[in-house]
Parts: sequence; C-alpha cells; structure tokens
Amino acid sequence: MKITYLLGWGDEMGGTELATYTQARHLAERPGVEVEVLSVFRTRAEPFFPEARELTVRHLVDRTVTPERPVRASALDEAACRALAALPSELIKPAWEDAFDRLSDIEMTAALGTLDTDVLVTTTPALLAAAVALVPARVVTVHQEHRPTQRRGPSGEPLLVHAPRLDALVTLTDRTRDWLAESLGATAPELAVVPNAVPDGYRPRADGESRVIVMAARLTGEKRVDHAIRAFAQVAEAHPEWTLRIFGDGHRERHLRRLVDGFGLHDRVELLGPCRDMAAEWAKAGLSLMTAGHNEAFPLVLLEALAAGVPVVAYDVLTGPAEIVRHRVDGLLVPPGEVRELALAMDELMGDDARRRRYAEAAREGVYARFSPADVTARWEELYERLVAGRDRPERLRGRADRVALGVASGGCGFRPTAPHTFDAAAAADEHAREGEILAADTTGRLIRSVGRLAERRDDVLAPDMADQNLRLAAEALEAQEVPYALVRTSGGTAHTLAVAADDRDRALKALAGALHGQPVYAELVHPRDAAPGTVLAERLDSIGELAGLKLFRPVTTTTLSLRHGAGLACTVAFWPRTDTGAFHAPFGATLAGAELPSLTPTATLRVAGRDYPTLDVFTELLVKDVDFPVDAVYTWVDDSDPEWRARRDATRGGGDTSADDGAVRFRNRDELRFSLRSLAMYAPWIRHVYLVTAGQVPSWLDRDHPGLTVVDHRDLFADPGACLPTFNSHAIESQLHRIEGLSEHFLYFNDDMFLGRPTAADTFFLSNGLARFFWSSASVPALPVSDADEGYLAAAKNNRELLRAEFGRTTTHSFFHVPYALRRSVLTEIAERFPERTAATARSRFRSTGDLALVSSLHQHYAYLTGRAVPGGISYDFVDIGDRADHARLGRLLQNRDRTAFCIGESPDGGVADEEMALAIRSFLTAYFPVRSPYEVRPAG
Repeated sequence: MKITYLLGWGDEMGGTELATYTQARHLAERPGVEVEVLSVFRTRAEPFFPEARELTVRHLVDRTVTPERPVRASALDEAACRALAALPSELIKPAWEDAFDRLSDIEMTAALGTLDTDVLVTTTPALLAAAVALVPARVVTVHQEHRPTQRRGPSGEPLLVHAPRLDALVTLTDRTRDWLAESLGATAPELAVVPNAVPDGYRPRADGESRVIVMAARLTGEKRVDHAIRAFAQVAEAHPEWTLRIFGDGHRERHLRRLVDGFGLHDRVELLGPCRDMAAEWAKAGLSLMTAGHNEAFPLVLLEALAAGVPVVAYDVLTGPAEIVRHRVDGLLVPPGEVRELALAMDELMGDDARRRRYAEAAREGVYARFSPADVTARWEELYERLVAGRDRPERLRGRADRVALGVASGGCGFRPTAPHTFDAAAAADEHAREGEILAADTTGRLIRSVGRLAERRDDVLAPDMADQNLRLAAEALEAQEVPYALVRTSGGTAHTLAVAADDRDRALKALAGALHGQPVYAELVHPRDAAPGTVLAERLDSIGELAGLKLFRPVTTTTLSLRHGAGLACTVAFWPRTDTGAFHAPFGATLAGAELPSLTPTATLRVAGRDYPTLDVFTELLVKDVDFPVDAVYTWVDDSDPEWRARRDATRGGGDTSADDGAVRFRNRDELRFSLRSLAMYAPWIRHVYLVTAGQVPSWLDRDHPGLTVVDHRDLFADPGACLPTFNSHAIESQLHRIEGLSEHFLYFNDDMFLGRPTAADTFFLSNGLARFFWSSASVPALPVSDADEGYLAAAKNNRELLRAEFGRTTTHSFFHVPYALRRSVLTEIAERFPERTAATARSRFRSTGDLALVSSLHQHYAYLTGRAVPGGISYDFVDIGDRADHARLGRLLQNRDRTAFCIGESPDGGVADEEMALAIRSFLTAYFPVRSPYEVRPAG
C-alpha cells in the first residue's frame, strides 16, 4: 500500500507539518507500506524538521529561487515563470489560502492528475479542494483536519463544500467530528477521529527541579504570547527564581520585545527564536504554557511537554487542551483569555514544588498511555487498508455522486448550512455516561445529542422566551430551598442575572443541583477554583467547589440543527462577596447601577414574562439610558409573482425597455419578508407594533389577525391616491410613511431584504433622549450632477444633496448602510411640509425617476442630523450580493458565526448566477438562520 501526504510547504515549521511527518514515519516502518510526502512548495534548502529527512519528499514548485519555477525538468523560461507566479490561483481561492498561484495550479494538476498511489492524504481544506478535483478515481482520498473546523472561518469553507467528494474525513477530536457530522449531514463521507501521537524515540525527561517556564509558539496574534508575558509579569516578583523562555518566531516579535522591556523583565523573559530540538528544551523545563486562541485542534507542543514530564498550564479553548491535559492531574486549565486566571494558575504551581512533581510524574505516564505511537499508527493503518480494500466497489463512486448531489441541493454550489458550535470543552467520560442515562430515560422523544451535549429539539422557542425560561429555572430552584437572591439589570441584553451573596454559594449550588437532578440542564462555570473551566450538568453543581458564578441553561436546538439556544441565553447566577464596608461587590461584570451595591436584600419586584422576581429599588427606576418610548416597525413589500400586479405595472409602464429601476430585480419576492419578520421576533422583542405597507397584497402565510400587526394598503397611505396610484416606486411609497395611522413617533423601517442577525436593544437604534442613530457607509455619492444614466437610488441621493446644500449650506458625501433605518415620524412630516413640491413630485412618480428624493434611506438621516435630532452610530453589518457566486460563501460565514447585528441580502441586476440557484441559496440560508416561526405567521393546521 502506497500512501501520499500532500502538504503546502513541507519545509516549514508548523504543527501540521510535524504531525504529518511523525505519522508518515511511523507508517513507513510498517511492512508493505510505502510512504511519500508531496509538498507543493520548496521554501528551504533543507526542511526545518529532521523527521522529513527520513522520508521521500517531492516538491512541485521551487520558491527558493526567483522567480519561482517548477521543480520538474521544464522548458519554461524566467518570463513565463514570472508571469504565471503573478496570476492568482484558479484551483484555490485566495480567500481560502493566498499562497497559491497559477504556476502551482499547473504543477498540482500535472502531479495529482497522474498520481500513482493508493491513498492521498490532504492536510488543509484548500489542498482538499484541489485534490478531489484532480486525482484519478481509484485513488482513495482522505483529509486530515488539523484544526477545529468550526473556528476556521474562510479557510474552512472548501472543506464544507468539497468534503462529499472524499472517502474519509478524519479529525483530531470528537468535538470537531460531531460538528462536522451535524453540519454535513447526509453529505458527509466516512468520519473518524484519530488523535496525534506522542513523539516516540528517546526523549530526555525533566528532573522536576527546574525553575524555567518553557513555551513554544509562533509569535502571532492568534497564539496570544503576550498573555503569557503579562501573566508572568503579575507573578514574577513573588517568584524571583523563575524565568520564562519562549521559542518561536513571527511578525509580533518586536511588539513582544517592547512588552518585555515595558515590564522590566528583559533579564527574566527570553525570546529565543525557533528551536530544532525542543525535546532538549522541554527537559530543562519545570512548567509549560499554552495560551493559543480557539484555532488549536490538538497541540503537539502539549504532548511533547507532557512526554518530557513537564506540567502544563493552558487556556481551555474549544478543542485540544481538555483532551490532552487532565485538570489537577498533570496540569491546570484556565478560562480562555483570562490573563488574571492564567497568572493565578502559574503562581499555584510555581509556588508548590510537591504538587508540581506529582503533576510531572502523572504527565509522562498518562500521555503515553493515552496517545502511544503504536496505538495511533494502528488506527491509521486500519483505516487506510479498509478504504483501499473497498475502492473498487461500485457503491463507492455511487455514494460519492449522491453526496455531491445532496450538497448542491442543500444550498447551491457555494453555500452549505452549518450547525452552531460552543466554546466549552467536551464532556468528561463520566459526565458523558451520565448524559447517556438521562437520554435513555427521556420519554418525550425530543432529547438528542447536539454539538456534544444533550439538547431538546424544538422549533417553537424564540430567543427571548428561552432566556425567560432559564431565569425561571434558576429562580424556582433557589426559591424551593429559600436561598435569597435578587434579579439585577445588566447590559447583557436578552439574558438575565441573579445576584446571590457569596455566603450563600454552597446552599445555592446544592439547591440548583437538587432541583435539576436528572434534567438536561447545564451550568457554565465562571472562574472556578477547583474544577476545570467549562460546562457541567447542573446536577453536579453541589460538588464543584469554589467559583465566582455560573450560567444556567437548558439547551434547545431546532430540527434543522442550525440554531441552538445555549449559554448565550443562560441565566447568570453570580456570587457577590462582601467588601470591607459591608457592601456587596460583583464578582465579575457589573450591573446598570454599578459593580457595588449596598445590599442584596430585595426591596421591590420586577415582572418578567408574567412572573414577579425580587429585586432592588434602583432596578425598578427609569434609568437615564433607558429607552421608554414605543418603537414600531414598518415594512414595504410587493409580490411580483401576482398576475394582477404585473398587469397593472405593465399597463402603467406602457411598454418599452425595462431599466434597472423598474426591472424584475427591484420587485422580486423570494419570501424574504417571512424571514425578516422572524428575525424581528427573535432579536427585537421590544418592537411594539408592525405595519406592513402593500399594494393590496397579503402573503398567504401572514396572520392578519395578529394584534401586533397591521396591513396598510397604498390607497389608505397616499394623500392623493388618484394622482399617485398605482405606484411601483419605492421612493414614492416611502415619502408617505409618516401618514400611517397609529404609527409611533420612533420606528424602524425595513426593506424585506434586511435582517437582524443577533439580539438587539432599542438603544441600538435610538438614544434614550429620543435621538435616532444612523450608520454612515464608506460608500460615497459621486460629486457629479444628476444624469439620465444614474440608477434611481444614486439620482435620489444626489437630489438629497442639492436640497440640503441649498437649505443648510452643507454638502453630503456618503450614503448609509442598508440596515433597518431608525426614523422619527415628526421629522418625515416636517420634511414633507418644508419641501411640499419636491415631496409631492416624488409621490406622483409611478416608477423611480431622476427627480426623486429618497426620504427614508438618506434625506431623513442627514436632515435630522443637521437639525439636532439624529447622531451617527456604529453597527456590525454585512452585505451579500446573491447575484455574485463568490459571495455565496459569505452566507456560510454569517450562519456559522452569527456575529452581525444586521445584514442585507441584495441582488445585482447583472449577476451571472441563475435565478434558480440564487433562490435555492437564499431559501436554504434563511431557513437555516431563522428556523423558528414568528408570531406573525399563521399556525399550521394540527
């Protein structure tokens, strides 16, 4: 059996490269196994890792010369090589990996298209995308995922799109495998988990007496080496005999040296550059650190340190450390990013020689027992042999074709729905077993495992309701055992917080554990002192020890597996210690009344979801930043598939060519309104009333009887319907919105292609004093007069500019983000009264024209700003052009990260994507992002 490993740059120092060479070397020692490494680029005269010199390594493109050129014998001259190297890759998109070019495309095509091997193993998603398109059909393709895919971002997109073409996809941890299984669904190839192996051979062992902290990491921002330096600075004075040695290089070296000098630690913190013999350095260490961010999968440096008998202090990131380091057995895990907690953990081990020696003994024994080279290599060999044995079975290629087809059907060529992920570590073995017992005892049929934990599968829970349920869950448990608490207000948005005196912590933990025994309810621990950070079943809280607080939640996931209500909607229970003055101080965070309260004894109640909760007087008072006025929402909508509406439009237009302003793109209905309303219900529960402005049309799914919804016909909106209707001009319709009967002074205006992407508050759009916020874009309005060639939106922006210049002597330059517009009814009324002729002319324009004003998307914002009734603000926003296939991958990022407050899905009129593909991508994405029906939809029968 011949196995070929494909690397991008096999000469470089990196965890992926070391893991590949280690695995390849182990397999090469097996009888009947031939191994080679294929590196796309040669970047050094000699590879960094000595392990590479023991293997057959082939290179395709030589980058040790200028210009780069093929390694094979080639007749290409310098000019051709230089031209090819300057062209972007067509096999690998720059967003996935920007190191590839047209020359590497040609060499990969030549090498992989005729590859004579049994198994090709890819090591990055970008290489996977190229390989599955090029290798012969009989070659078994296996991808080894060396990072947590759920945190990869753009570099992980090719894996989700092209994984169906693989024979097997192997991850380092169960957590990543589970996420891929849920995200890929029926399109997934065989999924397996094989961890990295401990480097074998003779390795010198630390003696347990050293006072040196050793850290091996690239000096990049993601590795957060500055956290290690800052933490060491906090404990250095207490431990003058200790030093910190950091091995690695990177672009942040200069910054880190300045940081060291700033702390006056130049004689105690050493930045020593890359090291080819880390085994020798680990043998000199007394302690090791890992502070990398969430992109670590299964760090080899931790295996190396533990194999040398060096205890570890590590951030407990998504995957990796918790699978390797056993908390309070051979190291300590601390919450990611918490420098103070990192310093405390370091101080604990630096100051306790006996404990450090115990951890050192456990480290070496435990790591070899769990990750021995023999066992890991045997797992790889079994997988490869089994796949090769079945490669000629007809069902292999049939299954691949079906997976590819299902992948396209799920979202198109560039988008794949994905499952959400959490940042807490996977459950320990005993807890996993307990979860199995709870799952087996479930009689509802709704309990499942999702992202490694139990979750209730439901499609009827909105985010605000989930937060309220978690609050009730915590409060009822505390009340049952008469544990006093107070509901406090924080700036956390939807979720709730209970304050409990630290003296009552043990009683509270016991109450929660007892009340929630046997239930699929979890607690995310906040600053635990004894337990490892992360999440545990709530029933275990009575044995958790000291901690600052917890976040209690019942996980709920939708049947699409694309939306999960988890720790983000948890009820926080914080244990407040007393200060020297007898007051209480928040153990983390703060309330809207500050971080210190004179008492936690309730003096009032707050009503949440129909239930009263004890609180303090200050939290029932109207605070200076509170938005206490009503805010409504207004939508304008049209159904372009309606034959009657089409006939009216065509008759009004009277034939002739269709411009971009009255063509199909402007009116196309892809059911976006349904999902925009879902986003409103999910993320803006503070909206008082919704007004839907239509041309006599009502969606079949809309519940017209809902008390929070009013449909407004154009005939009831326009001041002069006879002169203005029918209209097919959004500028005209928007010029009349202030006439909606019953509309509040403050309201949000939505087009149906606008969506809220995460929880918001009213003060996202309005200040408590009534001022509206607006969000300037970087896009400018050209400093040119109106032209007949201008699209309607641009002509209107120019008209707005001239109007404001004449009225205020100020020139506008920029447009605004296409997000829900925060508007004031009185401002729109004032504009209409101050400029009656221009407003009336816009209202009478049946289609967009070069004479229009754009009242709600530009004029209101600038006018209100110049008259002191609006201020600029900031918002996290994204725009996706569904007509551009390159933008389809951004839908995946939006869904996976859910980190935008608002986004828009627009369509360029000259996009090259088929209408059917655009419709599929939009529908798949919106169904995945907003799977829960809004209250404005008719309930399905039964």
